[in-house]
Amino acid sequence: MLYGDCMEIIKYILLGIIQGFTEPLPISSSGHLVLFKNIFNTNMLTDVNFEIVVNFGSFLAILLIFWKDIINLIKAFFGFIFDKKKRNIYQKDFKYCMLIIVGSIPVGITGVLLKDKIDALSGNMLVLGLAFLVTSILLFLVKNTKGKKEDYDITYKDAIIIGILQMVALTPGISRSGTVLVGCLLCGIGRKASLKYTFMLYFPVSVASMGLGLLDMIQDGNLTNLLLPYCLGLLAAGVVTYFSYKWLSNLVQKGKLWKFSIYCFCLAIFVLFYFRG
Repeated sequence: MLYGDCMEIIKYILLGIIQGFTEPLPISSSGHLVLFKNIFNTNMLTDVNFEIVVNFGSFLAILLIFWKDIINLIKAFFGFIFDKKKRNIYQKDFKYCMLIIVGSIPVGITGVLLKDKIDALSGNMLVLGLAFLVTSILLFLVKNTKGKKEDYDITYKDAIIIGILQMVALTPGISRSGTVLVGCLLCGIGRKASLKYTFMLYFPVSVASMGLGLLDMIQDGNLTNLLLPYCLGLLAAGVVTYFSYKWLSNLVQKGKLWKFSIYCFCLAIFVLFYFRG
């Protein structure tokens, strides 16, 4: 294997690690990938297929973490619809499923209607710097917030508010998980329940975005040549995402989201000054 090939593979693994580490954290994984591209002047991030692959790696890790919850929710959703005798048993979990659907509608509609305009913003470093600043401010607002609502106390009004905030997070640099976490906490939802609902909303968004790009990925004739770096990037993203989520969970339950606020603020200042003019 040539030196140049080794360096390319290392770059793919590094991007997988960056994606995996930042995906669960409230600091915007997409924003960090754009930042990496501009600082190191690499065109790897124009490879949409690789972005889908590393996102899938993160998806698998989070799926593994919430596997039991997802299985229970799927059983409850279809059990409530098709088994009338057990509707009382499935009622609470069915409502939780509906809360996930309601919370996902705003971002789904906006993503479809404004996809081209959102994509056009992804290379704008001024927008990226301001987006990191917005994320920082949002996280700072809830630094002392500790709600009391549990999973089944979440209302449809809460889901709509959180869904609208998630819609705002389509802007590159504004963290989806951070924005949703902020929305949950502002709605009075407890920290543990907020974290769970945040990542329950992650699944519909992630599946939709991967599904939109899957057909193009399959039709790409160059896919075979990049199989090794793609697989290594996926593996790196998945492993790092798993441990990154565990770290996030610990910080959220201890009420230490403010640490991410400081980080995003420093990052915003760096981007705005480094890429000025």
